[in-house]
Amino acid sequence: MRRFDEIFAVAAERKGGAAALEKMLAQTASREPAEIAAIPDDRVLAEMTRRIFYAGFSSKVIDAKWDAFELAFDGFDPRTCAFMTEERFDALMQDRGIVRNGAKIRAVQINAQFVLDLKSKHGSAGRFFAQWPDSDYVGLLDVLRKRANHLGGEAAARFLRAIGKPAFVASPDVIAALIREGVLDRPASSKRDLATIQGAFNQWAGESGRDLTAISRVLAMSIDSQGHRSSTSRRG
Repeated sequence: MRRFDEIFAVAAERKGGAAALEKMLAQTASREPAEIAAIPDDRVLAEMTRRIFYAGFSSKVIDAKWDAFELAFDGFDPRTCAFMTEERFDALMQDRGIVRNGAKIRAVQINAQFVLDLKSKHGSAGRFFAQWPDSDYVGLLDVLRKRANHLGGEAAARFLRAIGKPAFVASPDVIAALIREGVLDRPASSKRDLATIQGAFNQWAGESGRDLTAISRVLAMSIDSQGHRSSTSRRG
C-alpha cells in the first residue's frame, strides 16, 4: 500500500487542492479525549438513539422529529429510559411525534442500561469512550455490537463520530480505496478483514499524525464516485 501522503495528494487533486481538502476535513474534526469524557450520559444515549433511528429512515425525517424524541424519552435520562415500564413502552408506540418502531424503542431501553453500566464502572459513558485506544477501534466496535443494541456496523461508527471519537467507516468508497491500495482483495466480510483494516489505519496514523476519521475521509475522497448516488452511505 502507498504512504498516506500519496493518497492525500490524490484526494487533494480531486477536491481542488490541499487547502480545500483540509477545510473539508475540519468539518468533521474529532474531539479531544477530555471533551469526549465530559459529554453527559444523556447526550451519549441521545446520539446512540439518533443513529439507530437514522438506519432505515431519512435522517431529515428523524431530525425534524427530534424535539419530539427528546420529549418522549424524557431528555434521554439513562435511568428513566433503562427502567421503562411496559405501560410507558405502549404509550411510546402510540406517540405520533416519533417513529413508532418497537424494536428501536426497546433498543433505547437496552442502551440506557448499557450507559448506566459504563457509568458504574468508568464514571461515565463518555469517559469509557474517551479512554478506549484508537489503535483498537475494531475492539470498540465489538463491544458496541455485543453489549449495546442496534449499534453494529456503520451505525456504531456514525455514533462514535457523533460524540467526537475518531472512527473509520467501512463505506463503499473506503472499501474501494482499501482494495486499490492492496489492503483488501475484496469487500470486508469478517473480523479478520476488520483487523487488517485496523492495521493499515494504524500505519497511516503513525505516518501522518492524523486520526481514524480523517484517514477514512481522505480514503473516501480519493475515489471517483461519479455516477454513484451521493450520500453519506458511500463516504468515509
